[in-house]
Amino acid sequence: MSMTNEGMVKGGEFLLREALGSEIFTPEDFTSEQRQIADTTETFVKNEIFPALEQMEGQDFALVVEKMRRCAELGLFLIDIPEEFGGLELDKATSMLVAEKIGPTGSFAITSSGQTGIGSLPLVYYGTAEQKQKYLEKLTTAEWVGAYCLTEPDCGSDPLSARTTATLSEDGTCYLLNGVKQFITNAAFADLFTVFAKIEGQHFSAFLVERSMPGLSIGNEEKKMGLKGTSTAQVVLDNVRVPVENLLGEAGKGHKIAFNVLNIGRLKLSATVVGAAKGAFSEAASYAVERKQFGQPLSSFGAIREKLADMAGSLFAAESLLYRVAGLLDERIATLDREGDDYYERYQKAIEEYAGECAIAKVFCSEALSFVADEALQIHGGYGYIKDYQVERYYRDARINRIFEGTNEINRLLIPTLFFRRADGGALDLWEQVNSVQSGICFENCEDAGGDSLFGPEFSLLANQKKLFLLLLSALGDRRKEQELLLALGDLSIAIYAMESSLLRADMIMPSANTSEQKKGLLQAVVRVIAFETAARFQLTASRCAAYGVQGPELVALQKTFARLGTYPAVGLLEAKHLLADAATESGAYLF
Repeated sequence: MSMTNEGMVKGGEFLLREALGSEIFTPEDFTSEQRQIADTTETFVKNEIFPALEQMEGQDFALVVEKMRRCAELGLFLIDIPEEFGGLELDKATSMLVAEKIGPTGSFAITSSGQTGIGSLPLVYYGTAEQKQKYLEKLTTAEWVGAYCLTEPDCGSDPLSARTTATLSEDGTCYLLNGVKQFITNAAFADLFTVFAKIEGQHFSAFLVERSMPGLSIGNEEKKMGLKGTSTAQVVLDNVRVPVENLLGEAGKGHKIAFNVLNIGRLKLSATVVGAAKGAFSEAASYAVERKQFGQPLSSFGAIREKLADMAGSLFAAESLLYRVAGLLDERIATLDREGDDYYERYQKAIEEYAGECAIAKVFCSEALSFVADEALQIHGGYGYIKDYQVERYYRDARINRIFEGTNEINRLLIPTLFFRRADGGALDLWEQVNSVQSGICFENCEDAGGDSLFGPEFSLLANQKKLFLLLLSALGDRRKEQELLLALGDLSIAIYAMESSLLRADMIMPSANTSEQKKGLLQAVVRVIAFETAARFQLTASRCAAYGVQGPELVALQKTFARLGTYPAVGLLEAKHLLADAATESGAYLF
């Protein structure tokens, strides 16, 4: 019941072929409607959330809920909701754009995304018509706040080992839920909890649990390093009687809900942290101009200029990657026929196609924020450690994002594992291309990659990296399934995707009549910075992976091939960094 997907980009296919710029969605493709929604969100954040942040950081949860309801009044909680239930049902790119604009608020961004993402989407995707009728409007108006209860004290990265149980009552009218859920966002003021439990201790399932149901209680607030304006607490279930009609989805199929919702959750978190990184960057760029040392502004010193340039490169790559994945989801979802009761089942499969890319976005963007926030604080010096400066909050709030939505280690392992699984199932011709690889000695530099593009050397580097990835897989054989090697292969996949996303975006913008000469210079500069960093990390990671899994002369040959084909000359790198730094300090904000 769906249109053909023939000719569409497959999940993981970026590793195997040359992508085209026309295939990707970029921030330059935003429509006037999308930009208007972004402006509305940004104005709301500036006028209503930033002035209230300190009070919310003091855990004034009544104020938090009040601001959530203001979000709802603006329609910001309707973006992912079906039209038949009063929603706007807009595309994922718009959803990510709103999340990005709220991102700089830190705590409030996590609270609101907990409402619009994992707090509502399980109901949207898996709820019955009756369940949606009963609960969805309450969530979209923020009359009720949602929470997602998956993690337990003894199972973080392994949710299927949950100990919370659901036992059918003797009269068959309800389930009795018993257990403890840990680190639950929005717990203090949530009204509806999506709780995962095992029916009869075996069948992992999800339930819609109301706060008012007897036996549900909330533990003490966790004393956290960051995100102090969010509620994070245990949810304790003591013989909570949940009506059988509140079973969400099918009994024993809770893993589908948990993992499929996490795919979108990972992407939305990526958008949130890109917004936070832009906020931290602006603080750093402005401070570098204002602060003087040795009679000169910090922005005049090479040590500071290099930091700003590298931060700009990280941001450009993260933003490019984020919206490329959002565009992939939108394109595939657009092929679905809305008719039929299985629409959301097919919808989830469309999203699952790019589960690997969603994991890539989560890792890369969260680590880009960590890097940008750290460097932003460093530029502030001792003042960055003082609460009076916003950068202190950005730094504190950034750390959790490498743990949220699956730790970055779990996601790194997941990326190649998903691609291998797709290849094993015949959805990706990875093994055919791996088997066709003969030897590193046979590899030639792809000097003609990129055609007539101004980014010829960078396209050549990218083509070489893809070939080297296949070569490495061939040399590793069955050892590629060991965790240390999977982690490295995940990093290589991330590097390739980030590099390609940035390069294709820049290559598309360059020939536009609307692109000024100054913008073209900045694009060439940012691509040079990204390519240099990517090449260095790729070569180091590939060499480490080879050292783990290959022995003797073959290892030596591999490492020589990595050095020969993975090196990027980066002519004019220092000048490129100066250009980016000067533009950043002049504007006091992100450049692109």
